[in-house]
Amino acid sequence: MTKLGNIGHRLYTGEISYDFIGRRRLWYIVSAVLLGISLIALLGFKLTFGIEFKGGADFKANTVVNAQTIDGMRTALASSGVPELEEATISTIGDKQVRVQTRTLDPTTEVPRVREAIAQQVNVKSEDVAYNLIGASWGSQITERALIALAVFLALVGLTIWIYFRNGRMSIAALVALLHDLLLTVGIYALVGFTVTPATLIGVLTILGYSLYDTVVVFDKVRENVRDIRSSTTRTYSEAANLAVNQVLVRSINTTVIGVLPVAALLFAGGVILGEGPLKDLALALFVGMVSGAYSSIFIATPILAQLMERDEDMKKLAARVSSRRSKLEAKSATGSDPVRVDVAPVEAGPEGEQVAVGADPKPAAVRVTTRPDALPPLRTVTDGAAKRPQPVHKPRSQRKK
Repeated sequence: MTKLGNIGHRLYTGEISYDFIGRRRLWYIVSAVLLGISLIALLGFKLTFGIEFKGGADFKANTVVNAQTIDGMRTALASSGVPELEEATISTIGDKQVRVQTRTLDPTTEVPRVREAIAQQVNVKSEDVAYNLIGASWGSQITERALIALAVFLALVGLTIWIYFRNGRMSIAALVALLHDLLLTVGIYALVGFTVTPATLIGVLTILGYSLYDTVVVFDKVRENVRDIRSSTTRTYSEAANLAVNQVLVRSINTTVIGVLPVAALLFAGGVILGEGPLKDLALALFVGMVSGAYSSIFIATPILAQLMERDEDMKKLAARVSSRRSKLEAKSATGSDPVRVDVAPVEAGPEGEQVAVGADPKPAAVRVTTRPDALPPLRTVTDGAAKRPQPVHKPRSQRKK
């Protein structure tokens, strides 16, 4: 068995354990700092939306891409005579095509001039420069539909979790974790300055599904551990939930690493090799979302669930019973106990073969059993009938019949 497998087995059996739930304030602080950075990035840098959302003109031309392609194209746009092209986005697609995205242009006066400037720069005919005009209204419709899709997705997620687990608090915890992942991913986009494209939306919805999958895996183990917890006195709800997190920890790490490695390769290919394109936008959303989803399912969703459940009256009573039982066990182990001592008066044969206690009075005989010298329990009384019954007489071994 490998070292990681051995650790996973010890975590699953509870031999070793890390208190994720007990340190939830630390995780809340870390998440608050990350979300604060995301909000600052959104307010300060803002998101860079592609022309699919804000509208504009998209030009593509075939050429041999080199180190001077982008700078030369920017100079050509400046010499075209069309104003307000300084913020045009120029990128290369592979090594045989250049792409220019500008503001919304007039189709009769400005588009022909920009096409001509691009054609002269790449040494092709003006008709060979493909272009596409995207209206701002179409971009606003895409944005509106994306927000509607996100709201419907979150509503369905909450309803599905509630139906599956029969627990509304699990739905709340899962939705909080999803919103955490969403805000963190969008904040990273604003911080690094990547353009928000339709591929970004696809990536965001994908990582929300991945985050939900990891959260459901943890919650399913929590449900298994707390199935009969209301009648138990061995552990509280938070302790059972913490055990579930430790049991699935190695699985979550393995799943995340296996999923992130190919996504990291896509991000490198799209951001470094290709430079621009939907591959880079999709890979960044997937990379940030998958890491954030694995983090939130363990450090956010489960602690929030435990915190919500501990407010229930049954869970409060359970915590009181567990605390009382542990206090008694600690007190017992601290005081210890002496060997049992039995005080019985010696006996002798009576007038008719009966055995009576030496020096006994006519009252019933008594047997005293003590566990500690300083704390004697009540006497156990022997009745007259029991005292008059013949007692067995044991013969020596040599006189017994063989």
